[in-house]
Amino acid sequence: MRSTIEELVLAIMIRDSKSQSMSDETHATNELPATASEVAETYPDVWDAYGDLGKACSNAGPIDGETKRLVKLALAVGAQSEGAVHSHVRRGLEEDVDPEALRHVAMLAVPTIGFPKAVAASTWIDDLVD
Repeated sequence: MRSTIEELVLAIMIRDSKSQSMSDETHATNELPATASEVAETYPDVWDAYGDLGKACSNAGPIDGETKRLVKLALAVGAQSEGAVHSHVRRGLEEDVDPEALRHVAMLAVPTIGFPKAVAASTWIDDLVD
């Protein structure tokens, strides 16, 4: 079972996935998992500020959209968040990121997070790529 924090992170990733240009727009709370939706509805100012933070972070440097997507996937892999990996893979595919580039992220993780964790992430990526 997911924790409230995991639900919120997943919800934010789902929110990000709805953007056509890899931006960090906030979307309707009815599209979110239940727990995250409750947080967004109970604390709308916090939710909006968090969305603004995501947008500011995205715009803080020169990294292009596809590279941002791969970096976010790598962070999800490193965090061992299956839901976040699925979310970033799904968005990457929608944004025409090469499926082999998505798979490569898991292989790049091997020396950093270890073979078993990287292989687990590889299976999560393949859930959507295959």
